[in-house]
Amino acid sequence: IFDEIDTGVSGEVASKMGELMQILSQRIQVITITHLPQVAAKGNSHYKVYKLDDEQTTNTHIRQLSDDERVSELALMLSGSSDNQAALAAARSLFD
Repeated sequence: IFDEIDTGVSGEVASKMGELMQILSQRIQVITITHLPQVAAKGNSHYKVYKLDDEQTTNTHIRQLSDDERVSELALMLSGSSDNQAALAAARSLFD
């Protein structure tokens, strides 16, 4: 389990880190918590972890994203918007 191992990393180094984790995952299970789209795009599966608050509690949730949801989430990570056309195109390119 890698919890934000990519802190302070970006660009080409982030892509290389994602590739190394992808290679590692061929031998063992790898779970990575990341805010970098270059790393997130390398995974076989993508889960979104989020919190919901009500008047009394905060609950943490996790759910697996579909392929389309993955692209939207990566676009959100790239630009702060999940419907920005340039970010969506960039997100799709990360899967190539």
